[in-house]
Amino acid sequence: MENKTIYTEIITDHNVDPYHKHELEGANLILEGVNPSCGDDITLSLKVEDDVVVDGAYQGVGCAISQASADIMLDLVIGKTKEQALRLSELFLNMIRSEITDDELEELEEAGLLKDIAHNPSRTKCAVLGWRTLREMFGVEFEYEEE
Repeated sequence: MENKTIYTEIITDHNVDPYHKHELEGANLILEGVNPSCGDDITLSLKVEDDVVVDGAYQGVGCAISQASADIMLDLVIGKTKEQALRLSELFLNMIRSEITDDELEELEEAGLLKDIAHNPSRTKCAVLGWRTLREMFGVEFEYEEE
């Protein structure tokens, strides 16, 4: 029960008071991500210098899970290299597929709290929207099959 409470608090905090939801001046990578099944829509903006994500932001509308997940993702990938950010996105997708080790889950930090979203298939597209957009932004095919 405690994990559910922490999960709810984290999602609420990132949705109600998102740190990264704003326009990003100087962004050199910008991509819109849409979840057509529910209407979630984000525009992800990154400032990447020397292959390092030095800053990031998003704008958009959608459910609490899609918005909070994008905010959490940016917390995690800012300061990381492109390769590290892509690895974290792969770990996130593996977590949603329930194909992740405990050590890998720890690497996801706060994003790991979304692991139980896998039990609610209608919400997985919401949770992965920001991550999918990040992968597409870096030219990596998004591979996720719904059950």
